[in-house]
Amino acid sequence: MTDRNGARLFGLLLLLMSLTALLIGSGCSTDTVRGKDFPIHSGSEETGVFSVDEEAERIVASMTDAEKVGQLLMIGIQGTDVSADTVCMLHEYNIGNIILFDRNMHNRDQVRTLTSDLQKEAGQKVPLFIGVDEEGGDIARMRSDLSVPPSQRETGLSGNAEEAKDYAFSMGMQLKDIGINLNFAPVADVSGSDSRSFGDSPDRVFDFVSNAGYGYERAHIVYVLKHFPGIGQAVVDSHRAGSVISAPRMELLRRDVQPFSRMFASHDMNRYMVLVSHLTYAGLDGDRPASLSYAVMTNLLRKELQYKGLIITDDMEMGAVTELYSFEELGVRSILAGADIIMVCHEYDHEQKVYNGILQALRQGRIGRERLDASVKRIVKTKLLNLR
Repeated sequence: MTDRNGARLFGLLLLLMSLTALLIGSGCSTDTVRGKDFPIHSGSEETGVFSVDEEAERIVASMTDAEKVGQLLMIGIQGTDVSADTVCMLHEYNIGNIILFDRNMHNRDQVRTLTSDLQKEAGQKVPLFIGVDEEGGDIARMRSDLSVPPSQRETGLSGNAEEAKDYAFSMGMQLKDIGINLNFAPVADVSGSDSRSFGDSPDRVFDFVSNAGYGYERAHIVYVLKHFPGIGQAVVDSHRAGSVISAPRMELLRRDVQPFSRMFASHDMNRYMVLVSHLTYAGLDGDRPASLSYAVMTNLLRKELQYKGLIITDDMEMGAVTELYSFEELGVRSILAGADIIMVCHEYDHEQKVYNGILQALRQGRIGRERLDASVKRIVKTKLLNLR
């Protein structure tokens, strides 16, 4: 073998070794974050290249103010396809989260197309949360084309908490199949009369809610515990008007709050959200609804109970809060009190007012950038961990 041939062979060997190392080093693990390339491993804190926290910080730092504010809203849309109004909300208002209703859902194929088109049209740095109310019983969407479980009360009366897990897994898989990645269930309220509650015992409610949580987690769908700190003692529907729960603080903590606090201790807080009600709780903050209360969302939920996941409000078009403030003011007050996502379900005009109110408050310094970024980072992190 000549020196020249030997050099060629050695060079070829080096090239092969380099290519092999490159292939090994760039193996496409599903746990790797690369710009807009998802999937992300569900439930893991590490993604191979960046930690999820680091990647969330990187994405948030790349966002404009308008993009950040868009992540703070979950809105309802009109129609069964991506209309010009919806495109406007996605592009001009950078909306990061959508909730669907029966008005948007005719059959599986149509919803599958709608959710796919929404994600494509949004084209954002992280996917949209696309949610729906599928509790079972009377609270169900597209009943004709989905296998809907019985009411939570009926399931609770069975005495078999495994049923809650099975129903949640089945519903989660059905929703996932049509592009919905978030379900506004289970209800964690303690009540002996409400068909939406698993029962009048905090222990029973926790047992069934916990099993439902395991079902949704197995299906890899984000779920929502509602309606913190509990509406089991309510006598007025907050869709129509405000109401005060007169129970003292210790009774609320011992009874109504218990299913929530036990979930925080037993389930990964990155896998679900907590929805805060519009009722007023005399034992916690007698001056304002929970969804506008710093005492409830920040002092109790964040600090005392150590909840680190996402906080979302109930629909801001409900009578319990619309009678108090303008839409521009409602969103601002809720964010300042501790909410991460403001839900506005029906009218584009109301959705735009909430968005504009928050953006204006940010630019005027009423909402601090540190406060804004904390919520956006939580939202982005939850999406990185769960949406794929």
